[in-house]
Amino acid sequence: MTFPRLAAGVTAIALVLAGCGSSQKTVDQEPQSTDGALVGVTMPTRSSERWIHDGDNISAALEDLGYTVDLQYAENDIPTQANQIENQITKGARVLIVASIDGTALTSQLQRAADENIPVISYDRLIRNSPNVDYYASFDNFEVGVQQATSLLTGLGVLEPDGSPGSAEGPFDIELFAGSPDDNNATFFFDGAMSVLQEHIDARTLVVRSGQTDFRTIAILRWDPATAQRRMEDLLTSTYRGGAAVDGVLSPYDGLSIGILSALKSSGYGTAEQPYPVVTGQDAEVASVKSIIAGEQYSTIHKDTRELAEVAVRMADAVLKGEEPEVNNTEDYDNGEKVVPAFLLEPVIVDRTNYEEVLVESGYYSADQLR
Repeated sequence: MTFPRLAAGVTAIALVLAGCGSSQKTVDQEPQSTDGALVGVTMPTRSSERWIHDGDNISAALEDLGYTVDLQYAENDIPTQANQIENQITKGARVLIVASIDGTALTSQLQRAADENIPVISYDRLIRNSPNVDYYASFDNFEVGVQQATSLLTGLGVLEPDGSPGSAEGPFDIELFAGSPDDNNATFFFDGAMSVLQEHIDARTLVVRSGQTDFRTIAILRWDPATAQRRMEDLLTSTYRGGAAVDGVLSPYDGLSIGILSALKSSGYGTAEQPYPVVTGQDAEVASVKSIIAGEQYSTIHKDTRELAEVAVRMADAVLKGEEPEVNNTEDYDNGEKVVPAFLLEPVIVDRTNYEEVLVESGYYSADQLR
């Protein structure tokens, strides 16, 4: 499986960035053949379709380059992921690509990798509290939050699609959800969203009716849809009685959005008399795109995992060949021990107006998949 269009695009970006330099030194490698070299790839879970796509795309692209791949899924169990990485090191992996479950739980495994001169690429979720993370491949996660908040405001009519002020003045009752507190990305999503929403909350255009705005209070451990559904049910019971209605919900992930919408539907939303509130999301999962088409979920943030896989594969290929991977951010991703050089891709807001162009015409999904 190859990515000719994406490869060309990433290559062009890399050539432009080459002149920018990097603060990260090339990871030293023994002068040995890379033919068939083993690359360990660990993904969090198969319960989210996006991680299945990530794993498949990385594995296929590495194999196309002649590498051997050990692809593992840990089903959101931290000890399992730690053991998988230990086993990959024992098997002789020359590079590790890790999408962590808990970004703070792999310190000893990464120390062993460093002791054996095995470079580590943190994939999408930044691994924290370890100096032994060499590179980071992800999207601009702060921008993801900005886009989620922007689409929420657009759906409410506070902003026009072009970003100019809309005609709606509110006040609108909204609720906030955040991602898993052990996932470094979750705080970036939340901070990005609040950088947009806070001024509207201060101006009372938006009212968080429950009063729950603290990240720890609204965070959903392990991004669990059932937990999000229960929290939404509790909010509806405790805060939205007596005719009050939810106008908008900031949801950071499609799986949570499905749970939130389920709770809303059970409470009578989704009718002509009481339409669904504006509900955001992330990852453009098939179920949520279908929900958007059906007029339920309002929007999602698309992160093209084909492009992300290509970036991670190019990083792995470079370090295996003793070269320095290209990065475009050497300032923002401090993992508590060091600033990890990163290559960040740009996310895209998807709603009913552009899902065909962004998702179908690009080949990310077929039209049949979204029927």
